Amino acid sequence: MIGKMLGNRYEILEKLGGGGMAIVYKSRDTFLNRFVTIKVLRPEFTSDEDFIRRFRREAQAVASLSHPNIVNIHDVGQEDGIHYLVMEYIQGDNLKAIIRKNGQLRPEHAVRIAIQVCEALEHAHENHIVHRDVKPHNILITDDGRAKLTDFGIAMEATSATITRTDTIMGSVHYLSPEQARGETATTKSDIYAVGILLYEMLTGKQPYSGDSPIAVAIKHIQETPQPVDEVNPGVPAELAEVVMRAMEKQPEDRYKSAAELARYLELALEDTGQATVVIPADELVAKAAYGAAKNKTTPGKTTRKAGGLTTRVWILATVAVLMAGIVAGGIYYFYNIMNVTPIKVPSVIGMTKEQAYEELTALGLTVSFNEVYDDEEKGKVIAQSIGPEDAAVKPPREVVLTISKGPEMCEVPDLFNVTDYEAEYRLNEAGLKLARPYDEIFHDQVAKGNVVVQSPAAGELVPKGSEVKITISKGPEPKKQQVPDLTRHTLDEARAILAEINLVLNEDDIQQEFKAGFYPGQIIRQNPAPGTEVEEGTLVSVVLHNGPGPVERTARVKISDEIPGDDQEHLVEIVVEDARGRQLQYADSHKAGERINEKITYVGSGVVQVYIDKELIWEDELS
Repeated sequence: MIGKMLGNRYEILEKLGGGGMAIVYKSRDTFLNRFVTIKVLRPEFTSDEDFIRRFRREAQAVASLSHPNIVNIHDVGQEDGIHYLVMEYIQGDNLKAIIRKNGQLRPEHAVRIAIQVCEALEHAHENHIVHRDVKPHNILITDDGRAKLTDFGIAMEATSATITRTDTIMGSVHYLSPEQARGETATTKSDIYAVGILLYEMLTGKQPYSGDSPIAVAIKHIQETPQPVDEVNPGVPAELAEVVMRAMEKQPEDRYKSAAELARYLELALEDTGQATVVIPADELVAKAAYGAAKNKTTPGKTTRKAGGLTTRVWILATVAVLMAGIVAGGIYYFYNIMNVTPIKVPSVIGMTKEQAYEELTALGLTVSFNEVYDDEEKGKVIAQSIGPEDAAVKPPREVVLTISKGPEMCEVPDLFNVTDYEAEYRLNEAGLKLARPYDEIFHDQVAKGNVVVQSPAAGELVPKGSEVKITISKGPEPKKQQVPDLTRHTLDEARAILAEINLVLNEDDIQQEFKAGFYPGQIIRQNPAPGTEVEEGTLVSVVLHNGPGPVERTARVKISDEIPGDDQEHLVEIVVEDARGRQLQYADSHKAGERINEKITYVGSGVVQVYIDKELIWEDELS
């Protein structure tokens, strides 16, 4: 599949992974020049027409979803029996790999991921789509920490069709709700159960149920209760553990009513432990009150306040009264002083160091606060101020906010060696850098044509954000040089063979024909480049063929007498004719001195006759 073009648009670049249902590839959308993910269904599923219809219907439904925590589907297609989905490309890793790498996740980290998954599910449920296969393999975590839910629909068909057919299903059955394990229809509550299992695994580093087979695991979902989360990992707050266990209740009606409600209780549980600060909307106060009531009811050892003595209400009222009196007195004092302060113009401190600006403004009685941002200006210098000399005069201790440069934001240059220019541009954009164009090209024996050979700055260097990185692209191995052979009087087939031996190519698109006396039809009479020219291997050689009739055959007599040495020895006499037909040996025999030879020869067009005695040229003459 690598290198294949799907839909005359999507170029398959590399394999990312695969499962029992499909193989996933990184691809490039040649129309929009962006990376995409393409999921290609395995052949054993594409042969089931009923499954294909359900797959397309589900893909179209998911394509209607639009949520920042759901992987978008761009396209769906079929070509040469290949069924595929085109989705957005996510730069990151799946949650399963993150759990394997880190083991237990911190509660606040796990909750943050789970809330994003719940938000994605709530959006899907509102659009009447149940995921049915929520598991860490189907949750992608981007480099900036955003959770993306994927694999809607396809996984549903696989898990509903079989539970023991493949080893791949074993991964899904660990997150299967009891009702799904019993063969009942999955609902939105089934997705909530899977999120509970997901939370359990993130917080403990292991799945709540395991077994030797998918069936064994499915039975445990129906019959057994897992060890509480906070017993497996004492670092999990009890409040959070209660939320996880409720999401994993056996009966759907005992779980949370919706994914949104589960998300709210997760926020409340974490807030109750002091590990997070959450702004709770008004419509969530009821949920918080219910949560608090349930907690007080189920937590032993807590008592209510008794009547008698000074009640808590009285203490609160007394404290508020004292604070209000202090605030009023302070306000009067402040108002009196501020009304008697002379307004001043705030001087410009732009360009000063942070310390110099602070010293100058505080000397005037002004209050100074700072805001730091990345900027091309030198680190520690003031680049802006909230009040300056062009503004109206102010009264001390008016606050002036100074913007301080943190210097240019630095980015690490990624390694671009031996990747395509498209991949290099993508990596640079991800790192906050730019690809400099145009780029140089050089020959290279080890790096394939079109891939990066050299980059500047080098990989690993820190440069300001937005900097350009120059690259040099390989033109492939440097071609060798060859001398063009003489193709005169050869046929096209002979010319092809002669050129192929030295890695030159006959130019089939530039074969011309002309008349030239002395040549047979189809013989080469002229060529370009000329014989002896030095060219690179792979160069095209154009030829011109003779298109007229062949020359007329003629005869001549060759007489030999005194040329034979007089030593009473026999000597080999040969007569060679070179004409339009090429070089031919027309006579060969042994003779002694004194013997006379009168031999008839034939030739076509014009040519040359040569006489050899004992392989030594004695004389030659032109034939016309």
